[in-house]
Amino acid sequence: MSEDLVQLVDEARRTGTIAGLPGLHWIGGRSLPSASGGRMETVDPGTGKAFASVAAGNAPDVDHAIGAARAALSGPWGTMAPAERGRLLARTAALIRANADRLAVAEALDSGKRLVEAKGDVGGAARAFEYYAGACDKFQGSSIPLGPDYVSYTRHEPIGVVAQIVPWNYPISTLVRGLAPALAAGCTVVAKPADQTPLTALMLGEILAGAGLPAGVFNVVTGTGAEVGAPLVAHPGIDHITFTGSVTTGINVMQNAAPNVTRLALELGGKSPVIVLDDADLDAAIEGVLGAIFENSGQICSAGSRLIVERGMHARLVERLVERASALRLGHGLRMVDMGPVNSRAQLERISGFVERARARGAEVLCGGKRIVDPETGLGWFFEPTILDGLAPDDEAVQNEIFGPVLCVQTADTVEQAIALANGTPYALVAGIYTRDLSHAHRIASRLDAGQVYINEFFAGGIETPFGGNRASGFGRAKGLEALASFSKLKCITARL
Repeated sequence: MSEDLVQLVDEARRTGTIAGLPGLHWIGGRSLPSASGGRMETVDPGTGKAFASVAAGNAPDVDHAIGAARAALSGPWGTMAPAERGRLLARTAALIRANADRLAVAEALDSGKRLVEAKGDVGGAARAFEYYAGACDKFQGSSIPLGPDYVSYTRHEPIGVVAQIVPWNYPISTLVRGLAPALAAGCTVVAKPADQTPLTALMLGEILAGAGLPAGVFNVVTGTGAEVGAPLVAHPGIDHITFTGSVTTGINVMQNAAPNVTRLALELGGKSPVIVLDDADLDAAIEGVLGAIFENSGQICSAGSRLIVERGMHARLVERLVERASALRLGHGLRMVDMGPVNSRAQLERISGFVERARARGAEVLCGGKRIVDPETGLGWFFEPTILDGLAPDDEAVQNEIFGPVLCVQTADTVEQAIALANGTPYALVAGIYTRDLSHAHRIASRLDAGQVYINEFFAGGIETPFGGNRASGFGRAKGLEALASFSKLKCITARL
């Protein structure tokens, strides 16, 4: 760790927080209190104790932020050349890297994730700004050949004001994967971070201002879903909504946005399968499955939460997985541990409920299965790495997103059965395949209903690769050049000569 990072971690462990964290909305290029004067606490999941507070917004704050965003569209931002937007995004990437230690510690405290995971998220945010910085002046239209008497061409225009509803599991990552392409396309943004994890969004406002972003182009309103999220998505001044969260909330977002015919991109989670065939590299499969379900304590929309293993591989793979999972060290994310806490007491109770009901139905709890606390402090919201076996295909633990460190094992006698099991839930976000036969893997991938398929490495890819789901996992695509289309209106111009 760098000297600055060591000092920040030491400060956080001694005092429970770090000095100078933001606590006000970011609207119109300034830090502002809520119109109501309300405040709310944000809690460190590793201790269960509040360590900071932020403004608790409501509808007047949303109105103010949207007004600032609409005004910015007709200001200097609206006339800025794409190449200059690209230079601004590149400066933002450099400033994120310069402030990476502080951002990572704040993210670890706010979300509960391990410091190494938070550092990776911050580095990924910088990389996203770099990627879209290079795309700004290359997002071009096309010429349509209608013959010698016509000229016809298309152009991409900014869609306008974008609302971003950001989840608590990947606060800076999910925000930036929508924010960076929205800015690259020339849009303005009003972001509503999760009320559990508001800090890095507010910190990013200051960073973007330092990079030269005009006032009002990026705004952050903190608060609850009911007080901020609902008026934001129902507001007639919003032109596009990017939402990441639960299916139930996503349906509510669509219903609230419908009267204004507001465009939407929804990422609503998953119950993603990892298929391991008999001929797979056992060691690679073990590492992939462990990372797929226990990274960020399983709180990942695309977590590989279902292991579908051919019967010939089942005993060897499961035995090794149980051994490795049982040895994972749990504790506060700022210590050298293998897995951190879950994000909230409510999430801990949800995970525990799924496991206890599965146990009562006769599922085999091969390891874990219990709530615990940080062994060093006796505090925090932790759940043991858990592997369940003997589950029916229609079991609720198989069919529903648990969003925790719980792996559900399903056994297949044939590849055909493995494909059927993989496609056997309402979700269709990602899928993984482990096999030495790449030709076979690609044939299987073509038959899986998923927005993306990973072969022999779970979570393969990066900001360059499009991401999104089908069916109950939502629609629209983040990341890659595909994301730019979400934030633009295509105009066709045709002239008779």
